[in-house]
Amino acid sequence: QVHLAESGGGSVQAGGSLKLACVASGYTFSSNCVAWFRQPPGKPREGVAAFYTSSGSTHYADSVKGRFTVSWDNAKKTAYLQMNSLEPADSAMYYCAAGYLMYGGRWDNSANFRDWGQGTRVTVSS
Repeated sequence: QVHLAESGGGSVQAGGSLKLACVASGYTFSSNCVAWFRQPPGKPREGVAAFYTSSGSTHYADSVKGRFTVSWDNAKKTAYLQMNSLEPADSAMYYCAAGYLMYGGRWDNSANFRDWGQGTRVTVSS
C-alpha cells in the first residue's frame, strides 16, 4: 500500500498560481501512475492530470491543458501539480492518487486507483 500526503492548497485570486505536492511513501513500486483528481462542492470527482512513472508520459483534462503541469520527482517520491492562470472553476478539493494501470486503463477513472491522499483545498476567487 502507498501512503499519500498532499500539501500546497490555499486561496488565490483568478489568474494566480499554486503548486500542489504529493509525497508518496510505503510500497511505491506497486504503482506506475500518479494522478491528480479534484472534486468541486456538490459535483463528482474528476481527473485533472496524471504522470506515468514507468514511462514519463503525462495526461491532462482538456479543461486544464496549457495551464497545469504534472511532474514527478523519483528521488523524493513526490508528485507535483503546478497550476497557473487559475480560474474560479478550478476551486475544488484536490486529491492525489496512485495505482497500477494496465494497458488501456483510463487515467481519469478514479476506480483504477487504490491509494488516495486526504486532499488539499484550492479556492480561486474572481
